[in-house]
Amino acid sequence: MTSMDDLPIRDDLRGLSPYGAPQLDVPVKLNTNENPWPPPPMLVEDMSTSVLRAATRLNRYPDREATELRARLADYLGHGLDASRVWAANGSNEVLQHLLLAFGGPGRTALGFEPSYSMHRLIALSTGTAWVAAEQDIRHGLSSEAVERVRRTAPDLLFLCSPNNPTGVPLDTSLLAELVDAAPGMVVVDEAYAEFSSAPSALELLPGRPRLVVTRTMSKAFAFAGARVGYLAADPAVVDALHLVRLPYHLSALTQAAALAALRHTDDTLATVAKVRAERERLTVELRSRGHEVVDSDANFLLVGEFTDARAVWQGLVDHGVLVRDVGLAGWLRVTAGLPREGDAFLAALDEVVSGSEGGGARRH
Repeated sequence: MTSMDDLPIRDDLRGLSPYGAPQLDVPVKLNTNENPWPPPPMLVEDMSTSVLRAATRLNRYPDREATELRARLADYLGHGLDASRVWAANGSNEVLQHLLLAFGGPGRTALGFEPSYSMHRLIALSTGTAWVAAEQDIRHGLSSEAVERVRRTAPDLLFLCSPNNPTGVPLDTSLLAELVDAAPGMVVVDEAYAEFSSAPSALELLPGRPRLVVTRTMSKAFAFAGARVGYLAADPAVVDALHLVRLPYHLSALTQAAALAALRHTDDTLATVAKVRAERERLTVELRSRGHEVVDSDANFLLVGEFTDARAVWQGLVDHGVLVRDVGLAGWLRVTAGLPREGDAFLAALDEVVSGSEGGGARRH
């Protein structure tokens, strides 16, 4: 049977593994940071009508510029933004890909502080951009030392997360300003979990900083993961640059119609954010009362440890019907703040696994 190695694949892609969280058929799935609350009924009804209306015109191409969608996203973000400063695509990953296609590529370098969102590295490599990995503290995130690392590396793109994934630690705004000023190239702040955070947004720093980009997604707080809609805010010149690398008509008419419906029901949808935060805090208290380490999180997930064998704990949880994320950090697992009943199932399964009756070498330190 032919394998990839038998094909003339690019040398720099050989040996890489594709991104992908396990999709297992278990009762409780807490591994992909989805909003556990489905879209409200009024939104579903509005979306059904809007998509049906768009379906009657599918013989025509969609609005190539997604003008109305970008304008409504700008209204949602505020901060004096308009459509000229907003870009939208099929999920925030395509937004990141557009940025790397426009500002990265062969002979250029991207810098990221790990652990962080692994797609920053993977998309960089897929576009021929060299990836430089620096370290950040799991519990406390970046410090002023990061500024000096940026100056030394002088990357064409700097990737930052606030709150950071998989730790949930937010980025200090004053430190971010220093990082932007120290970076000679583009600075991309990934705010996929911003709605769950109490920290100031990097959007506040956009005026006068044309190399700063803030990316967002509708997958998390908007409970819209299945629709695949991501967006960014930046200087209009950045948006102009992204026009050079996007595929024609990259956002379908159905996607645009669905996203516009979601934005008409922002208040109802985002009401679930408070519920998710409450579950995050409940899980934090419960886990710490059991003696587990939990990183203070400003997102909709928790990084939990420290286990002597995190992989054994992960497998033990799966055996109990609970799926969390093994993010590859020795001793740590990431769990999404889901529905309360899902959190209860996770806690009960974890108690069983670490008790030693079934976890084997999975006891905590």
